[in-house]
Amino acid sequence: MSGGALLRALAPELLLTSGALAMLVGTVWSPQSQRAGAAEGAERTSAMSRFAVALCLLVGLVVVIAWGDGATGSADQRLAGDGFRWAIDLVILLGTGMALVLIDAEQHRSGAFSPEVPVLMLFAAVGMMILAAARDLMFVFLGVELMSLAVYVLAGVNRRSGRGAESAVKYFLLGAVSTGFLLYGIALLYGATGSTRLVDIGQWVSAHPPLSPLFTMGAALLLVGLAFKVAAAPFHWWTPDVYDGAPLPITAFMSATVKTAAFAVFVRIMVEALGRASAQWHTGLWWLAVVTMVVGNVFALSQRNLVRMLAYSSIAHAGYLLVTLVVGGAAATTALVFYMVSYTLATMGTFGVLIAVNAGRDVAPTLDDIAGLWLVRPWLASAMAVFLLAFLGMPLVGGMGFFAKWYVLQAALQANAPQTILAVVLVLTSAVSAAYYLNAVSAMFMRPRTEGQPAPALLPMGQSLVAIAAVVLLGLGVYPTPIVRMAKRALTSPITRSAPIEPAQRGARLQAAVRTVPAADAGVAPSRQPTTTP
Repeated sequence: MSGGALLRALAPELLLTSGALAMLVGTVWSPQSQRAGAAEGAERTSAMSRFAVALCLLVGLVVVIAWGDGATGSADQRLAGDGFRWAIDLVILLGTGMALVLIDAEQHRSGAFSPEVPVLMLFAAVGMMILAAARDLMFVFLGVELMSLAVYVLAGVNRRSGRGAESAVKYFLLGAVSTGFLLYGIALLYGATGSTRLVDIGQWVSAHPPLSPLFTMGAALLLVGLAFKVAAAPFHWWTPDVYDGAPLPITAFMSATVKTAAFAVFVRIMVEALGRASAQWHTGLWWLAVVTMVVGNVFALSQRNLVRMLAYSSIAHAGYLLVTLVVGGAAATTALVFYMVSYTLATMGTFGVLIAVNAGRDVAPTLDDIAGLWLVRPWLASAMAVFLLAFLGMPLVGGMGFFAKWYVLQAALQANAPQTILAVVLVLTSAVSAAYYLNAVSAMFMRPRTEGQPAPALLPMGQSLVAIAAVVLLGLGVYPTPIVRMAKRALTSPITRSAPIEPAQRGARLQAAVRTVPAADAGVAPSRQPTTTP
């Protein structure tokens, strides 16, 4: 692949990187002042955050133009240019922009963030966008590392907080272990197939129905690494502690945007590389989805700490999204994109409310902190109820959250091999989640306000984010067509065929695959699943 082709294929990522580097220079260009009790250079963090939001909007415009012009990625199919990539990029930029607004809102209360924080968030977003585009396992690893290293630092960015330091260390250590699984799996897959391109691996699988132990072990290790990134049970134990210790805007960023990128690369690998081997991984992924839905919702029931409750809720939502991976096909991928838009809006809105309630304290908000919120800030309590009911999937009052779960259920029941049991588990676990979501709603509307507790202060940026997120969720709950069309376009964009494979660069096994298997479409396409469920 020539340098010019690579630049064109990565134009949005390079633009975002250039802007982040310019911001990084700006943070150290003038001498840093020190405000008592605040992070070094904290007075410039808000300006940097707002510039970063504008940069996200600009990159989003570039993505829309590239999507509309039918950009096809790199000619050798190592980088995608299909609608799936562009749709996920827009969701990532939406989540990043909203998280930057939350940084600005929190900064006015706590002064805990230095101006490098928005820069780190942009670098993490670049890694996520690379993951959305990656059709080569080396690009997958590059995206994972760029995203993870930035988020490790962000988790402990409040250097005055012992909780934040503990969160960052836990995330770093467990993340390093998961990256080891991921890298070892990539190495074994390369050893078995002679290639790191997803299309080549898919062709090799088609030519070798009895998969070798080396390939099976590599695929298993790769799936373990990805399961950690999406916080699927039993690889979820880091999630509550990390979410609880990180600053609230960073927790929102990890919960929504990191999860979006991780599921994007998960989908692409399962469809393009391992789709033809679905008989081997279907049962394992089926049980992973079931266990994740059950564990997330059951453990959330006993939580009074709202951040830990949302952490377990995030695990449960990972289980719902894993259903789309088990099902496969166009409807499932459409449901995943729609779900991530809804989940991102609800997550960012929820944390916007929690930031207002928490008032800059270095403690996690609890149910007692939102008790009687309706009495002092009625619109804030109403918005929080909309967000929680969107997580639950309640019709009308939950906005587009209802349609998000509806489309996942529809994909499961209308698949080539209907996943009826999985759909029943999804419905039952969603019913369980009503207990803790409605418990939080009842605390806001039915419990008295704690005596002497001040009303949450309202700041323009945070107030606007909460209001817009609630209105958009409700509006799309009545008229979801624009997002549905976007999600469907993620599958109907033109798909180019694989570039010719050079046999001299492959092992003997892959050469046999090239001779016997025609080039396959490398886009996100339906995959046929086994006809039975466990």
